[in-house]
Amino acid sequence: MDKAQISLSVRALVEYAYSSGSIEPGFRSGAALAEGTRIHQQIQKQYKEGDRKEVYLKTEIPCGDLLFVIDGRCDGLLLGEDGSLTVEEIKSTGGHLESDFEGREVHWAQALMYAYILSLDHQLSGIEVKLTYVHRGSGEQRSLYRQVTSGELEQFAAETVARYAPYAELMVRHEARKMSSIQGLEFPFPAYRQGQRHFAAAVYKSVSEGVNLFAQAPTGIGKTMSTLFPALKALEAGKAAGLFYLTAKTVNRIAAQEAVAMLLQSGLHLHAITITAKDKACFREEGLCSKEFCPFTEGYYDKVNAAMLDMLEHETLMTQEVIARYARKHEVCPFEFSLDAAYACDAVICDYNYIYDPRISLKRLPEERKKRTVLLVDEAHNLVDRGREMYSAALKKSPFLSLQRQYKTANKNLSAAAKAVNAFFIALRKSCGEDGNGQWAHYPEELPALLENFVQEAELELLGPPSVILPAGEEEGESLLDTYYAVQGMIRTFKTYDERYITYAEVQRGDVFLKLFNLDPSHLLQQMGRSFRSQILFSATLSPLSYYRDMIGAGEEDYSLSVPSPFHKEQWQVSVLPVSTRYRDREDSLLPLTDALKGMTSRKGNYLVFFPSYVYLANVYERFAEKYPEVPTIVQSSGMSEPERVEFLAAFQPDNPRTLLGFAVLGGIFSEGVDLPGDRLNGVMVVGVGLPQVGLERNLLRGYFQSRGKNGFDYAYVYPGMCKVLQAGGRLIRSESDSGRIVLADDRFLQYPYQGLLPDEWRDYLVMG
Repeated sequence: MDKAQISLSVRALVEYAYSSGSIEPGFRSGAALAEGTRIHQQIQKQYKEGDRKEVYLKTEIPCGDLLFVIDGRCDGLLLGEDGSLTVEEIKSTGGHLESDFEGREVHWAQALMYAYILSLDHQLSGIEVKLTYVHRGSGEQRSLYRQVTSGELEQFAAETVARYAPYAELMVRHEARKMSSIQGLEFPFPAYRQGQRHFAAAVYKSVSEGVNLFAQAPTGIGKTMSTLFPALKALEAGKAAGLFYLTAKTVNRIAAQEAVAMLLQSGLHLHAITITAKDKACFREEGLCSKEFCPFTEGYYDKVNAAMLDMLEHETLMTQEVIARYARKHEVCPFEFSLDAAYACDAVICDYNYIYDPRISLKRLPEERKKRTVLLVDEAHNLVDRGREMYSAALKKSPFLSLQRQYKTANKNLSAAAKAVNAFFIALRKSCGEDGNGQWAHYPEELPALLENFVQEAELELLGPPSVILPAGEEEGESLLDTYYAVQGMIRTFKTYDERYITYAEVQRGDVFLKLFNLDPSHLLQQMGRSFRSQILFSATLSPLSYYRDMIGAGEEDYSLSVPSPFHKEQWQVSVLPVSTRYRDREDSLLPLTDALKGMTSRKGNYLVFFPSYVYLANVYERFAEKYPEVPTIVQSSGMSEPERVEFLAAFQPDNPRTLLGFAVLGGIFSEGVDLPGDRLNGVMVVGVGLPQVGLERNLLRGYFQSRGKNGFDYAYVYPGMCKVLQAGGRLIRSESDSGRIVLADDRFLQYPYQGLLPDEWRDYLVMG
């Protein structure tokens, strides 16, 4: 019987087998990777003739029924005058190199594994191993040496793969069971809805061909299952090896979990995990992520392997609650545990950020794995503004003035670095002119050097003992850490800045605000997505498709699909109330809207009305409550907590003996991704065409796209606005048995271009209100 082959890098093997210690406090040096590369190159430049760098090594190591195929690149292979060989492993560090420092076990393990492969390749009886540490701040170097025999190396290699073997054996068993279950998996519903089979087939075809699919599919067709099921079938056919289900909101992640749970009940065997944001996953409400403040960080790397084996052996769908249970059992940090587990899972349900945002993305995901991974991007219309947010960066003057003063005597170098940035902002304020605004096609050329210097000094302060002790009640180093991360974000954005950006500054209440604003995220979204096998981007409101293909970065080879509504015209009653909701006319609109709401709610049932702002909502609500106090109402407020949101939705009960009218905000938490089937919702009114508030950034977008031959007003205002309208109206009809009424309250719904952007199932049955 052939041995199961386990292919992995030297680094992945030794990090699993030898990582130890606790999670350190929240600071991570953002420049560590780039600085580490520079340090490697600096050391390697010192190599003499005959020495080699970045030497590729590969070997096979049997272990029971497994055959480990291990490879990697050693930093240096040094040739001695006597012909002897020395393996060198180079590590950069921010920690101080004390005189008694003997090196970390995991670093020695990496060097020893390279030494083992070399001893086999060159049939050596022994070899010297050199572990070199370089301090990132000072450049101080320290080299540690070991002389090892081939026998010692052979024993070390066998012990190392033996540590990994239990995990590998579990994954081999899991893989066989998974593929067998997918082969026998059937669609979990008795029949496909109209258009659903065609959608699922398009997903499978796109994944098989390794291209992207932009799909507009109506609410209620079952988009989650229409994408998950064919993606899993592509795994069974060998077209892909895993998938990410990406969402913008928690409610969509819950829907994806429920779909996976249904497939598991139908016989699927799969490791699926949901990544929950750190602030929601954390067991502690306050305190730093260190062993002094949190017991779940202490010894994390000594305990995480056992926790992982336990959870993967006994669970398939790993929700926040499941992760928390195993994290408490093994006393490990639930958030870090979820991230580590994600690398082991077949399906990961998470926010867009973990793939597209360079600050947050799962950086340990190997490129080879990405090439075999499918991205299912739910509610993909959100990716446009989220992309702009991810790839933009902003700074304010005030934190630098504060840091300049705070460290004036305790850390003069840091204070001077903050002072230099503050001085830049003072000059920037003067260049903004009397109106307090400035716009430029390029970022300030002097700023990168100032920020790089600040980062260098901030890292030295953050990595060492704090030089400033803040008064009780103030979190130590918070201001410096927050500013450090903001500066790193801007330095990162300098590297992607091109003609798709604009720089603007504003003087705001005495402070100065500078932003590198990403106008068009398509190029960077395309770059991030290109690493993956296929992206399936789907939404009920991906209209017009040409706009979203343009803004998300479609290639010529990528497919588009528009799935017609599966519902019957008898289910809809769509009308337009031809009232002006333009800002100047809003006072005059209050009475007509109030009376129209009374008319909509004349039949017993549950109703929602969506407004473009909280102020407009409050004004209409006040009139309505005064004129029609007998109609029960519920009102969305800004900043609602999770329990308040649940309470709001729970009020919409089926077979409600009374009428209920909910007041909510267009584009808010209740206008997208909320599922109120059957009699839980009988009617919806959408007030206005959803245009974003006129402002500097929207006008910058308008000008940018207009200059590139597009309709700038449509790109900046109309398309984003109508997307919100369609999302809100989509709350009504969720299944074949639903019916209800939609009132579009704005005279512009009868005009170009707004009427043309309405779904066919609305436009075809439109009547005057």
